[in-house]
Amino acid sequence: MNVVHDTVGLVIGDQRITDTDSRHAHIDPATGQPNATVALAGAAEIDLAVTAAWDAHREWTALTVDRRRDLLIDLADAVHEHLDELTELNVRDYAVPVSFAGTAHLLERFLRHFAGYVDKPHGTSTPVSHSFDVNLIEREPYGVVGVIAPWNGSLVVAGACVAPALAAGNAVIFKPSELAPLAALRFGELCLAAGLPPGLVSVLPARAEGADALVRHPGVRKIHFTGGGETARAVLTAAAQNLTPVVTELGGKSAQIVFADADLESAAALAAHQGPLMQSGQSCACASRILVHSSVYDAFAAKFLDLIGSARIGHPRDPAVAFGPVISESAAQRILNAVHQAVDERSGELLTGGTRLGGDLASGYYIAPTVFGTVDNNSTLAQEETFGPVVSLIRFDDDDDAVRIANDTRYGLNAFVHTRDLVRAHTVARQLQAGSVWINQFSQISPQGPYGGYKQSGSGRTGGLDGLREFQQVKNIRIEMG
Repeated sequence: MNVVHDTVGLVIGDQRITDTDSRHAHIDPATGQPNATVALAGAAEIDLAVTAAWDAHREWTALTVDRRRDLLIDLADAVHEHLDELTELNVRDYAVPVSFAGTAHLLERFLRHFAGYVDKPHGTSTPVSHSFDVNLIEREPYGVVGVIAPWNGSLVVAGACVAPALAAGNAVIFKPSELAPLAALRFGELCLAAGLPPGLVSVLPARAEGADALVRHPGVRKIHFTGGGETARAVLTAAAQNLTPVVTELGGKSAQIVFADADLESAAALAAHQGPLMQSGQSCACASRILVHSSVYDAFAAKFLDLIGSARIGHPRDPAVAFGPVISESAAQRILNAVHQAVDERSGELLTGGTRLGGDLASGYYIAPTVFGTVDNNSTLAQEETFGPVVSLIRFDDDDDAVRIANDTRYGLNAFVHTRDLVRAHTVARQLQAGSVWINQFSQISPQGPYGGYKQSGSGRTGGLDGLREFQQVKNIRIEMG
């Protein structure tokens, strides 16, 4: 299969559309070389997709719940059959090391989970205080929803957002980033191959203009946006035109808290993985602030730096590689500028990294894993999202100090607690202002658990019943019984 040829067109209805006004030269971040040419959607393609989506929504909701459930299971089976291909497309999309690229199984897992909701009760009946009326509370789909995904996880967003939207009865217009559209476009093809009605899932890579047209379209009844805060503000402003409701899952400055009684080997390994190494720090789940008790700070820092220094850096297709490039030249420059600013402002001591990698990696967008020590939590480095392989080690003196520092940010997506004391773990977790708190571990997001942020890390949730209900609206039906 010629991957570039097969994935260049938009997926709208049952068509692959390549004749658009705008195209994007997709660049391989590992080499800096052209990787594919991708058609991009504008207002005309958005309008075409919305029309197809409403037709598909009517067809979808006319099916029995058993049939809809089975079709979602068929789609999960199709994803399972193409896991290796989707993983390869993830690598092509954003040069994530193949050791981290296997997120397609999360898409499969979410599809199977939410397929199980389709034939389950979605409504209730409650008494009326002043009569014997029948009082029905129904949960219905919005009809057509838009899902906007970032470049660093289109398949995860497809699972966490597209799957529950379909299970709730909606049609979906899925807009992946133009920087990494290949895996998402293949998913759109698999939706058709699995037998979903044409137009039920349209996949339209687009730049900001196309996203704006999607958000402003009066035929789109709800938007789910995953990305950065600045873009979220633009989305919310555009959505205000039609008062379209918006769910957001945004970034963070998440904290790892390492208490004195923690297993330092385990804590250092997790902090390295969840800090600069995972997707080169380009994940909202990354913890870029590592808070360490003063009594074990030096011992932890030594272990952490040793792990960072021994991480294999190289081409993402090498299974031994743990660290790859950042997404683009502009991202590399932005990250280096943040490092230089931190040095100039004396935010902390630069312990390692802070440079662009050369040699065999010079043509790609490689930034050395970067660690600052004894960082001031009030500094720009500790407060602003870098979205790159840059982490801050911060000292704390006691439990209250740790909680205060961890919460001293406008973000609140994740937090991580390392301690052998279960009472401390539970007490601290309840005080942390974060949507998810992980104790002595981090595992991939689960379709059973709600995921989302506090404060400026977003509103709404993906996963579980909470995630399903983001794509349902409530109707009250009253029947007079005399």
